[in-house]
Amino acid sequence: MRFSGLPIMRALTMCGRFAQSKMDDALVEEFGITGSVPDSPLPASWNIAPSKEIFIVRENLDSGLRDLATASWGIIGPWYKDMLQAKSSQSHAINARCESVFEKPTFRDSFRKRRCLIPADGYYEWATALGKYKPKQPFFISRQDGLSLPLAGIWSSWTSPEGEIIETAAIITHEAIGLLAPIHNRMPVFMLKDRWSTWLDPRNREIEGLRALLEYSDLDDGLQVHAVSDSVNAVRNDAPYLTDPILLGDPETLF
Repeated sequence: MRFSGLPIMRALTMCGRFAQSKMDDALVEEFGITGSVPDSPLPASWNIAPSKEIFIVRENLDSGLRDLATASWGIIGPWYKDMLQAKSSQSHAINARCESVFEKPTFRDSFRKRRCLIPADGYYEWATALGKYKPKQPFFISRQDGLSLPLAGIWSSWTSPEGEIIETAAIITHEAIGLLAPIHNRMPVFMLKDRWSTWLDPRNREIEGLRALLEYSDLDDGLQVHAVSDSVNAVRNDAPYLTDPILLGDPETLF
């Protein structure tokens, strides 16, 4: 199975940073936006961290049109009653495991009713001690053709005690397979283009069918992975150079 004729992998990581530098007009064209777009476009970012505002693609339940919207990265559970606690909780809910997203209290209602795509230039992953690379070495994963990675996501709305509505989103992850497995044990689910409409349809609430959309057999074709500078570790660093490749020495192992 392929993205626009390009085979690519499914799956997911414990994705903690990603890049989203394309402007809204480019995303409108790439993702077939036929509905609304944000009044205030987001600035380009090459180091998006939890709780930061991001672009999401979703379908409007009333109009049936595909909208480009913004949300804060990290789902806020509906039980939070305090703004400070709600915001601090987001870093623990930026990723939802595909194996349990349909049953976890924080995510299950969104999985059934409010699914989205999160367009990313690419995402960063840090090597674990289980792989062949030096632990904590950052890597950048993107598509070879320069198109966005369409990350499978869910979104939600939280209302503060003062009545402020905060829309939030999370990335769905999967066990790492293929060329990403030596780096980390998790990776994001990349949603195939021919499944976008079915995935985004808020009227589609059949759990097993939705879970099946997260699975396919073409894994890592069409991706490129390279090591990057650890400058990405600091949130204050946010510029295109963060995605530039660097050379590594011989791979390190524990054995």
